Parts: sequence; structure tokens; C-alpha cells
Amino acid sequence: MNKIIPSIKVPVIEKGITSKVLLSDKLKGKKVIIFGVPGAFTPTCSEKHMPSYIKLHKQFSEKGIDDIYCLSVNDEFVMNAWLLSYTDGNKIKGVADGNGDISKSLDLLVDKSSNHMGMRSTRFAMIVNDNNIMETFIEKPGEYKNTSAENLLTKI
Repeated sequence: MNKIIPSIKVPVIEKGITSKVLLSDKLKGKKVIIFGVPGAFTPTCSEKHMPSYIKLHKQFSEKGIDDIYCLSVNDEFVMNAWLLSYTDGNKIKGVADGNGDISKSLDLLVDKSSNHMGMRSTRFAMIVNDNNIMETFIEKPGEYKNTSAENLLTKI
């Protein structure tokens, strides 16, 4: 796995506004959490994963995390709609990795064709400091524990 965030231009959604930027430029000089999900609006992602990071956003900030990003292999319109569907969704920044370029570069792209989803990001979470990936947590298919906000808080 690549240990540095790649310099790939992707749509990043912040408070309902989308800008196409090099992800590495956006994260330069910051300590962030990036969590990846197989798909916006999917059950575990919507009912557990995203809500855990929204709920614990303040605790991450208190531990020195500048921003929390959610990455999904979805287009910017779906990602924006998903973030806006949460009352406090503006606490999380979206990375619309629609072509899977970031996921592929980080060796996190998986084939979900058997579920009619095509190529998607595996469920993951990582701690990133100034574009250096400090630690990555990857779930086994069908599981949700290592990548939860609750678990990541204990790793910072």
C-alpha cells in the first residue's frame, strides 16, 4: 500500500460546495482522518459508519484532528446529497472518488460486482499527517469494527 496520499484531482465536498482539487494539496500540513465506504446511502455506511464520525467529531478535534474526510467511489452529486442528508453532515468532508483513482492508488479498490456495485472502495479508515499515512485499518468483507470512529479515537 502507498504510504503517501496521491496527487490526484478529485471532487471534494465541504458544506455543500464541491471543488475539484488535488487531494494532496488539500491535506498538506494537516492531521486528518479519512474513512472509506463501499457506497453512499448503503446500509452500514449510512446507519453506522458516517453517523459514528459525525457524533464523535468534537472528540477528534480535541485530539488534534483538523478534518475528517469520507471517501466513496461515488460521483460528487451522490456524495453531496448523502452528506446533506445528515443534520450535522457538514462536519464531514466528502471525497467523491468516482473513478476509483484514489482507492486504486492506495490499493483499496475492490470488486463488488457480485452485489451489482462494480468497483468500490473497501471499508477503511486511516490517520494521515501532512499527506503521510500513519496507520490504516481495513475491514474484512461484511464487518464493521476496526474502522469505526470509536475504534479510531483509541488509536490517536
